[in-house]
Amino acid sequence: MTLSRRSSLLALAGAIALAAPLSVPAQAQTKLKMVLNWKYQGPQGWFFLAEDRGYFKAEGLDIQIDQGDGSATPIPRVASGTYDIGFGDINALIEFAARKPEEAPIAVYVMYNRPPFTIAVKADSPIKAAKDGALKLFPAFAKLAKIDQSKINITNFQPNLREQMLMRGQADGVFGYVNTIRFSAKLSGIDPDKELRWINYGDYGMDLYSNAIIFSKKFVKENPKAVQGFLRALNKAVIDSIKDPKASVGAVLKREPLIKMDIELERFDATIRDEMNHPELATLGLGDIDDARMKKAIDILVDANKLPRTPAISEIFTREHLPPKADRPHKLVDVKTN
Repeated sequence: MTLSRRSSLLALAGAIALAAPLSVPAQAQTKLKMVLNWKYQGPQGWFFLAEDRGYFKAEGLDIQIDQGDGSATPIPRVASGTYDIGFGDINALIEFAARKPEEAPIAVYVMYNRPPFTIAVKADSPIKAAKDGALKLFPAFAKLAKIDQSKINITNFQPNLREQMLMRGQADGVFGYVNTIRFSAKLSGIDPDKELRWINYGDYGMDLYSNAIIFSKKFVKENPKAVQGFLRALNKAVIDSIKDPKASVGAVLKREPLIKMDIELERFDATIRDEMNHPELATLGLGDIDDARMKKAIDILVDANKLPRTPAISEIFTREHLPPKADRPHKLVDVKTN
């Protein structure tokens, strides 16, 4: 701030006093590395908005945010110490904790409270429900949907080929997050509203949580103030993003100029509506979980995937470091991108 000579010492002192709470000495900055769930996209805007608006810095944090390559991969990367923070699938964390409890990280803020998992089929496909087709499914869904897995022929291929292989008839259905497939299709020239249909896992009793903020248990124990500061900054940026999606997606555009603003605004809106808008939001607030619902999700995955043990909820999630309930979003549906 530059003051004219006419400014009084009192005014200057007042300006300094007002600025002081936002100032953090350079030596106080804690450097952390974070890995995302996927490449830079619109719904990740709140992370970058928190950086651009100084929210992380005000908490004494310097965050390096790297692109990811799938929602399951942040879990082992945080567990190994390659990253301090991950934005990844809590169901992959449950499986990891069942197999390697001593190494497993822990979720501290659940972002996606509705299951985004789906099987996309062509609009004119004879497959009308899960039991009608031989599709790529993970065991829990197959069990709940009463699918004979012996009749399923699974083909693995690169994610960037997924929608094209479906449309060419090289696959009867493709597995993924509903909005990942939807907007990849749009970018490929496919109209997902007219050319695709969805078989959603949530419609078959898999009322699962999905992506969450994840830290190692060791880091959480040794650095609780850093965890709390990160979540305060992120929570503030989420609220800003809900109010101004264009600013949020614009923060992503600064890092990845090749994304299409209109498509990413649509993706942002769809993610909030389809993946973050569970009815429990009104009572719990974003970030928290319903323990009974999480216990059921753990039991589903342990049973269907024949995991060696059943992790306790406390191994998967802690609400200890969440911002106060009153400060967290309780309503997201009014978001507008136009």
